[in-house]
Amino acid sequence: MIVGGVIGGVLGSQVGSGHGRTTATIIGTIVGAAIGGAVGRSMDEQDRIKTAHTLETVRTGVPSQWRNPDTGNVYTVTPTRTIDSAQGPCREYTIDATIGGKKEQIVGTACRQADGSWRVVS
Repeated sequence: MIVGGVIGGVLGSQVGSGHGRTTATIIGTIVGAAIGGAVGRSMDEQDRIKTAHTLETVRTGVPSQWRNPDTGNVYTVTPTRTIDSAQGPCREYTIDATIGGKKEQIVGTACRQADGSWRVVS
């Protein structure tokens, strides 16, 4: 899980520049480490961007929901708690997904690193 996050973060940091690079780094880390199982496998690039955007910008307790028009999968990402740590902000979150008619849920915590990437801590 940690290795996936590191690899995802490194790959994500190679995409884009400026704000786009930060977003790509966030996306790579979150997808590589936190979003496992059927949920992670079902997400395409736009789903990952929406997930990263939610964790970066949406207030705690406010769900962000979308339906992927290509796959029909539905995702709801909710930041559930924001924690200030010595290393930077951390966000606890839930991802509720309906994939092929089956409901899945992922619960985790990610912390923003100095370079803008997110590292999953649980």
